[in-house]
Amino acid sequence: MGQASSQAVGGEHSAAKPLGMLIAAVGVVYGDIGTSPLYTLKEVFSGGYGVQVNHDGVLGILALIFWSLIWVVSFKYMMFVLRADNQGEGGIMALTALARRAAAGHPKLRSLLVVCGLIGAALFYGDSMITPAISVLSAVEGLGLAFEGIDHWVVPLSLIVLVALFLIQRHGTARIGILFGPIMVTWFVVLGALGVYGILQHPEVLHAMNPVWGVRFFIVHPGIGVAILGAVVLALTGAEALYADMGHFGRKPIARAWFILVLPALVLNYFGQGALLLGDPEAARNPFYLLAPSWALIPLVGLSTLATVIASQAVISGAFSLTRQAIQLGYIPRMHIQHTSSDEQGQIYIGAVNWSLMVGVILLVLGFESSGALASAYGVAVTGTMLMTTILVSAVMLLLWKWPPVLAVPLSIGFLLVDGLYFAANVPKIVQGGAFPVIAGIVLFVLMTTWKRGKQLLVDRLDEGGLPLPIFIGSIRVQPPHRVQGTAVFLTARPDAVPHALLHNLLHNQVLHEQVVLLTVVYEDIPRVPAQRRFEVDSYGEGFFRVILHFGFTDEPDVPEALKLCHLDDLDFSPMRTTYFLSRETVIASKLVGMARWREALFAFMLKNANGNLRFFNLPVNRVIELGTQVEM
Repeated sequence: MGQASSQAVGGEHSAAKPLGMLIAAVGVVYGDIGTSPLYTLKEVFSGGYGVQVNHDGVLGILALIFWSLIWVVSFKYMMFVLRADNQGEGGIMALTALARRAAAGHPKLRSLLVVCGLIGAALFYGDSMITPAISVLSAVEGLGLAFEGIDHWVVPLSLIVLVALFLIQRHGTARIGILFGPIMVTWFVVLGALGVYGILQHPEVLHAMNPVWGVRFFIVHPGIGVAILGAVVLALTGAEALYADMGHFGRKPIARAWFILVLPALVLNYFGQGALLLGDPEAARNPFYLLAPSWALIPLVGLSTLATVIASQAVISGAFSLTRQAIQLGYIPRMHIQHTSSDEQGQIYIGAVNWSLMVGVILLVLGFESSGALASAYGVAVTGTMLMTTILVSAVMLLLWKWPPVLAVPLSIGFLLVDGLYFAANVPKIVQGGAFPVIAGIVLFVLMTTWKRGKQLLVDRLDEGGLPLPIFIGSIRVQPPHRVQGTAVFLTARPDAVPHALLHNLLHNQVLHEQVVLLTVVYEDIPRVPAQRRFEVDSYGEGFFRVILHFGFTDEPDVPEALKLCHLDDLDFSPMRTTYFLSRETVIASKLVGMARWREALFAFMLKNANGNLRFFNLPVNRVIELGTQVEM
């Protein structure tokens, strides 16, 4: 799912031993797809799809699950999607930046690809709420099999686990993160062992590896053949995490962990559950837990709960990382980002995202009350994000990698066909409870596009009354104002025009500093900008300088630290001699051509509540002066 989390990872790839990296990747990357056996077959046979729990039905479903894992995860993601790295970074926003760069010469296509990326990112947030809810609910439901009459405690216990998970986020997960890998390795070993235990009872279940059983299922069940893919896709939830977490582990550890441990364990467990159903169709009410011996039920519930908490943790951390990337690419208002680890840059906490997700998860648990009911809402967001990823990767293959169309086009069609089928199978879920992630996605898409468009309009409006820098400097030469010691840094989006804060300061205070720096921060479509490419400096004379700082979408935008790299004799950025001037705009909705009035009002509200430049750029509080201006849109 979603964007990368970085728990259990410390140091660079090259410094970590291959085995350690593999274990860490298992802990962070595969938590979500690894807990899918808790509810997938249960939903297939008990979710009202009409699939008979008989020999042909079980083998047909197992064939669909097995070949879906092979085609979507092993082939599409491992062989192709993981190659689409943006300087080692993965995930929907990193891929959007890559596709945007690939389509630079095609403006309309570029805009379309950006929209696809924003849709995928918006759907991911809805998925970030459903994953913790369904995973923890499905784990705790196992208690109902161990203790009679405890069913009414499932929801309260699930809420306690989930609320505790969100409460610890602000403290960071570095200390407990080191346990994620070993716990998840244990989980997959147990999955495989349970699967072998079941398969030994009915070895004929292994015939389901023959794809003919999947084809036969569609022929025998023409009415529900496509619809059942809406439940089968539950086995693929978490596939996006393989790509999203690539920046923390690299392609090889992720691929090795999948083929060596995760894929075999998942296949064995699904086939073990299928073998159980061949011998006892009544076990369809909860085949995962009923596969285990009675003495192992309580320990299995405990291990399942730990595994689902780890899966939820990865998704929550992924939401933080996605939000930071979206902020720095200009699609989301700035928020306060708290670093929870002094060693690992990827470990961050964003309070607004954390509490919003917690409220969404609580509402989902209270509203659906069981993993079976919640499964009706699952899949829409997952398949939507997967479909957007395929579209973006197809564009990258053709435009950036320049692959021959004879190779790239058939591959893209194959990927789009399968993803399209899965998405189509989940569309009916929208009216069966799946509207929640769709509504959440629509709201977030509107917010992101409104913010992006509003910021562009704001810059355009400011430019209309802007004074060209050469004219201003010429007037300074003719009528020089009083100059005071020190360096004044004016943050501005347009380096070729005079910032409004500079004009206001000169108008009201009648002075200029000895050195005046017009500072513009530019975010590139790459994750990290090397130090040697961090800044550009131009001198205009009369003590005026233009400085452009370049950051990647995963870089920490620390302006004072970056300015230390500007080693010029004429510029002095020492803390006690440097003052930062910021402009805070107040937007007033008007009848000017721009956005709809309601979107202008929404943008004005977002701008008012956005985190300011002071904290976002790590500026010294006691060296900042903020000047306001009103802008009609």
